Amino acid sequence: MNVKAPSTARAVALALALSACGEDKTPEVCAEPLYGGKATDEAWRALVDVSNKPLDTSGSVYLASPTEGEVYPAGAPAPTWAWSLPQALRPTPPAPRPRAFRPLEWLGDWLLPSAHAHLPPYTGEIYWAQVFTPDRACPVAQILTSELTWQPDAESWAVLGQHAGKTLTLQVTRAYLLQNTVTEGPYRLDPPRAFRRSAP
Repeated sequence: MNVKAPSTARAVALALALSACGEDKTPEVCAEPLYGGKATDEAWRALVDVSNKPLDTSGSVYLASPTEGEVYPAGAPAPTWAWSLPQALRPTPPAPRPRAFRPLEWLGDWLLPSAHAHLPPYTGEIYWAQVFTPDRACPVAQILTSELTWQPDAESWAVLGQHAGKTLTLQVTRAYLLQNTVTEGPYRLDPPRAFRRSAP
């Protein structure tokens, strides 16, 4: 799996924002996820923008693993969690329209270059897998991916090991994006899947 970490600059900015909050009652700002497949930070921001929509389970994924209440032994390697779409819900994405060549626009960009996103806009299914503990609003491990599986990396699995004995929950949010714009979803599991790691 191709997993990309958030950029250092964004991590520093997030740390500064969190430290500036002090003791006020500002809602907790959650960290950026890891990225897998073709997922990008722009796709993640698109999902964050719609994350406060009411719960909709009508197009949620079928979670094959972990099974409900599954317990992973303390020394077990990180598993690979997998999900899929019910056959009836697999969308047929619209074909993107080819962009017409505009000579004057090209000349204008050559004379006065304009800013462009650092990655091409993402179109397709996107999945935001998050692991939560009962005592935190933010996930303790997460990934945004275009793939149908997630094997937590060593660092994420070690973090989950620090919560051994607690009931953890895996939430997978699914959406369809058209050039970084959510056009379908987000859909979430209800309830999220519970599992545990055994204490050493």
